[in-house]
Amino acid sequence: MERKKILIVDDNEDLSKGLRVLLRAHDYATVLAADAVSAISQAKNERPDLILLDLGLPAGDGFKVMERLGNADSLASIPVIVLSARDQQANKERSLKAGARAFVQKPADNAELLALIKRVLEESSQTASSAES
Repeated sequence: MERKKILIVDDNEDLSKGLRVLLRAHDYATVLAADAVSAISQAKNERPDLILLDLGLPAGDGFKVMERLGNADSLASIPVIVLSARDQQANKERSLKAGARAFVQKPADNAELLALIKRVLEESSQTASSAES
């Protein structure tokens, strides 16, 4: 079975590298982006199976990234999990309305994050399978 590819979008280099190590240890391929512009370009070029998206980014915030993903037919189906240190109460509902599948408050519990990633990827592949049949 092909390894699932996850795009990690965060301007905190240490956090991105930590997530990369965690995800690779669980057999995921990873791609990094540090700002909104490179997030869109990496999504177009790499076609990830899932995006972990921070809200506070240079060159446009995570909401702008979700809007641009949603407006591109080829990218709109990529599931997004928002991983943010921003106030959960103020941003969770807005993130979900913008198209995110889940909102996770930083710092995230690794086991919970991995379980969520697995669940969202499974749901996404089931949706894709039923759309093809």
